[in-house]
Amino acid sequence: MNRMIAYRSFEIHVELTPVAQDMFDVTFQVKGGTNLEVLGARGGRIVLRNGPFTERWAYLVAEIAGQAAIDVLLGPVD
Repeated sequence: MNRMIAYRSFEIHVELTPVAQDMFDVTFQVKGGTNLEVLGARGGRIVLRNGPFTERWAYLVAEIAGQAAIDVLLGPVD
């Protein structure tokens, strides 16, 4: 299950992998923008810890983690 979330000219790509009934492991990847090379590991997928998560929770946690990573790169929103 995949989802793409646009945030501050970047894309946060979220992928859920089923591990049990209604429970998922989740990874995210940040793409786009002009500073992709500074994202580390060439913008690779990041596995979120402390799972598995329900579907809603997995998407929420991945979106917040992706937004936080972008905010660290770009600084606060004016």
